[in-house]
Amino acid sequence: MGINYGQLVRGDRIHASLLHDPEAFADEMERIFVNGWVFVGHESEIKEHGDWVTRQLGTESVIMVRESDDSVKVLANRCSHRGTALCWEQRGNNSFFQCTYHNWRFGLDGSVRAIPFPDGYDTPKEDLGLDAAKRLETHRGFVFVNLDGSAGPLADHLGAAGYELIDRLCDLSPTGEIDLSKGWIAHRVQSNWKLWPESDSDGYHVGFVHASMSETTDTYYDEVAVGGDAVRRSRAVDYGNGHIELDWRPSYQRQLAWLGITRDKVESYCEALTERDGTESAEQMLWDGPPHAFLFPNLFLGELVIAIVEPVGPGEMIHRHTSVQFEGVSEDFNRRLLRQTEAAVGPASFITSDDAITAERIQAGISGTQRSWADQDRGWIDLSRGLHREQIDETGARSSDASDETTNRGFWHRYLEIMTEQV
Repeated sequence: MGINYGQLVRGDRIHASLLHDPEAFADEMERIFVNGWVFVGHESEIKEHGDWVTRQLGTESVIMVRESDDSVKVLANRCSHRGTALCWEQRGNNSFFQCTYHNWRFGLDGSVRAIPFPDGYDTPKEDLGLDAAKRLETHRGFVFVNLDGSAGPLADHLGAAGYELIDRLCDLSPTGEIDLSKGWIAHRVQSNWKLWPESDSDGYHVGFVHASMSETTDTYYDEVAVGGDAVRRSRAVDYGNGHIELDWRPSYQRQLAWLGITRDKVESYCEALTERDGTESAEQMLWDGPPHAFLFPNLFLGELVIAIVEPVGPGEMIHRHTSVQFEGVSEDFNRRLLRQTEAAVGPASFITSDDAITAERIQAGISGTQRSWADQDRGWIDLSRGLHREQIDETGARSSDASDETTNRGFWHRYLEIMTEQV
């Protein structure tokens, strides 16, 4: 019979069984992570020919590699012969990939280069290459793939808002280019993956879950997300297609608040933006800063942090993050960005550990819910906060106070669209 997702996702609530049901998880991995567009990585991670990194897209391990013709390819991380994983490390550089089981060798484009004792096969070598993502597109170095090729163009997925959010981050670099090659730190959490798009874009919890951070550190989150005036000025925005943002810009009380520094300390950076874009545009960017946004289904633009939401199982996921580095700035400037990332979401930080504990407590609270309870009005998770005061602009984007659940509803609305599409 399958799952009736229309019964379990409503405009103001979702049923908790969707956060632990194995059948729902299997459907998601196929419909969202195979049939749809997914973020894989950034071109700056594979600068040289032969550079590669491994990533997990849903339940599939893939290799993102820079080919000898400078193009980017995303290949299945498994030998096409007997399925042995080809790359065990997170990153490396090779001129080919070789299986350790029977020594099959593959080029960087996934084609078969050598098969020991080839007379045992009558299949043409060109039919024995590695599986590859059917569609791959990039924007500002961000690499997106559609594994099975059944999705429409990336532009249909990202929409104008998705492109604008990425541009807003990249434009803060004096050259317009960012670098994500410092490496990724991963936190394995015993929670469903869908709790993290919600948490990363939830403005209601900041003053409570992260109270210790506010009490012990001087952070601009106190200005934009904690207290009555802050959460009324800042906005929770649903742009459609599951792309959502906590827009802090209306609440910033000073220029460069998002960088945690005064202008006199980074004057050369400010001058570089002014020289490139003119005084008016540069001054506005220095006020606005980068977005705090989530691009469906797995990319978090966390201001100066980039994170990937990586499903493992119905009750387990990995939150993987790295620091944004700007091109065209001093080494000290980028070192500051790196240190800020460590302080915000590193292993000993406040934010990720607080959110991980909260997510695991949610998982513990809902793990016994049953789908059948929906008809009995049991096991629902409420997402109605602020629904009565949402505003819709001329583009169709919905917004409300930052403490409202507009972003949560935006994520689940897109989820329902995908999970009920005819396949």
